Amino acid sequence: MDVTRAFGEVWGPKGFTNTFQEFDMRPGGTWQFIMHGPDGVDYRNKSVFAEIVQPERIVFDHVSGPRFQVMATFEDFGGKTKLTFRQLFKSAAEFDQVRKYAPEANEQNFDRLEAVLTTISV
Repeated sequence: MDVTRAFGEVWGPKGFTNTFQEFDMRPGGTWQFIMHGPDGVDYRNKSVFAEIVQPERIVFDHVSGPRFQVMATFEDFGGKTKLTFRQLFKSAAEFDQVRKYAPEANEQNFDRLEAVLTTISV
């Protein structure tokens, strides 16, 4: 299974699908996609990768509103991988825009990602 394709199919909360327009995973590379919500609403997203340190860390800046930076770190945890996902918002106002739905949406996102990753051998 192509990891990028699989990632595109599961990124986002339950019921969402994606159309990837660009996925250039390198520092300075762009990640552009449209999340299609189960309610028929499309959400355009654009991020720029700031740092890729294999296999430890991915940092990207979400430059379409709301603005925030994500740092995902990966640690060996007894033969499994521990993922820590942090979001740093550009302002309190932008954090307030997503605080009502982001924690649950992120949990759903990680549940979907875990289901796909368990089927992939690297």
